[in-house]
Amino acid sequence: MNVPFNRTFVSGREIDYLADVLRSGKIGGDGPFTARCNSWLREQTNCGKALLTHSCTAALEMAALLLEIQPGDEVIMPSFTFVSTANAFVLRGGVPVFVDVRPDTFNLDEALIEAAITPRTKAIVPVHYAGVGCEMDAIMAIADRHGLFVVEDAAQGLMATYKGRALGSIGHLGCLSFHETKNIVAGEGGALLINDPRFEKRAEIIREKGTNRSQFLRGEVDKYTWTDVGSSYLPSELIAAFLWAQFEEAEAITRQRRSLWDRYHSALARVGESGAVVLPRPPPTCAHNAHIYYLLLSNLDARSAFIDRLRERGVQSVFHYVPLHSSPFGKRTGRTHGTLSVTNDVADRLVRLPLWVGLEALQDGVIQATLDALRPAGSQAKVLERGLARPG
Repeated sequence: MNVPFNRTFVSGREIDYLADVLRSGKIGGDGPFTARCNSWLREQTNCGKALLTHSCTAALEMAALLLEIQPGDEVIMPSFTFVSTANAFVLRGGVPVFVDVRPDTFNLDEALIEAAITPRTKAIVPVHYAGVGCEMDAIMAIADRHGLFVVEDAAQGLMATYKGRALGSIGHLGCLSFHETKNIVAGEGGALLINDPRFEKRAEIIREKGTNRSQFLRGEVDKYTWTDVGSSYLPSELIAAFLWAQFEEAEAITRQRRSLWDRYHSALARVGESGAVVLPRPPPTCAHNAHIYYLLLSNLDARSAFIDRLRERGVQSVFHYVPLHSSPFGKRTGRTHGTLSVTNDVADRLVRLPLWVGLEALQDGVIQATLDALRPAGSQAKVLERGLARPG
C-alpha cells in the first residue's frame, strides 16, 4: 500500500477550460472565467462582493490594506495557524497578538479575546481550523463593543457554515484559499469576500495596483490612473479557468469528503472512546467541509512513533502548524496574551490522516494501518475481528 497524504482531485473539464482561455489569446486577469468565479462565490457565500486573488495570502494582505493597519496596530489572532495570517499584518507594521485556542475545535478562544484588547487593537482575525467555524456570534459582538474589525481567515473553510452562514461571509472581510492542499483547488489562488460595503470600491482599486482600472473597464471613468496604494493581486485567467471546473464540482467534492471523514470517525470511534486518542469534535453549530481528519495522540513522542509506524505501512500522515508565537519571527514581531497552553499541547499531539477524493478504495487499508499503529507492538488484531469495519 502506498497512500499519499494528499492527491489533487481533477474533474476532467479543467483542461477544456484552460484550452478555451489559450484559444482566446487573453490569459491576463479579470476575464470571463474570473467573472464567473466571482459571481459563484458571491452566490455561494451570500457575501456582498467577491474578488479572486492569486492566493489567500494576497487576500489577507488586501484586508490589511483596507483596514489601514499602521505600525504598532495590534491584531488579535491564534498562534495555531499558517504564517500568512500574521505576515499580512506584519507587512504593514502591525503587531500580532497571539491568543490561545479552544481545546475542542483549536479555533481562537472567544472567551480570551476581550482581555487581550488594548487601545492599540485594530482587528480580530479568527481562523476556521479544519473548516470548522469559530464562535462568530461572540466574536462579532466583542468587535462591535470595542469598535474593531473582523477578518475571517477562512482559508480552509469553503463549503462550510456557522449557524447556516458561509465561513468568510460573517466578518467585515473574509479570505479563502484554493491552494492545492485545500478541498477546492487551482494550484494557487484565493479570494477576498467583502461583507462591509464600505470596502467594495477601494478593494477593486487595491487589487488593481492602486488604479481605477475596473471602473474604466465598466465605462465609469474616461481613463484610468493611479488613485491609491495597491499591488497586483489578480490571478491569471488560467487559474480562474481551472478553478471554475472545480466550482462546478464543489458540492460533489464536499459530499465525498464528508463521506470519507464520517467513515474515519465511525471506524475509529472505539479507540476514541477508549481514550487512546482524541478524535475531532465539531460543534453542532457548524457544518464542516471535511477539510481535515486528525487525531490527538498522548504526547509528542507518541505522535512521532505513530507517524513512523504509518509510514512503515505505506501511509503518509503529517502533523500541522508550529505555533507562530514559538517561531523566531513570531517572537520578534508579535506578543502573546496568556500561556497558550492549549496551542502548545495541540501542536505537539496532532496528526492528520490522508483525506482526498479518490481515497475510498484505500481507506479501509488506512484505517487498519491506523489501528495497528495505535496498538502496542505485537498486538495487530484485524479490524474485522474487532468489529470496526464498515457496517453491513
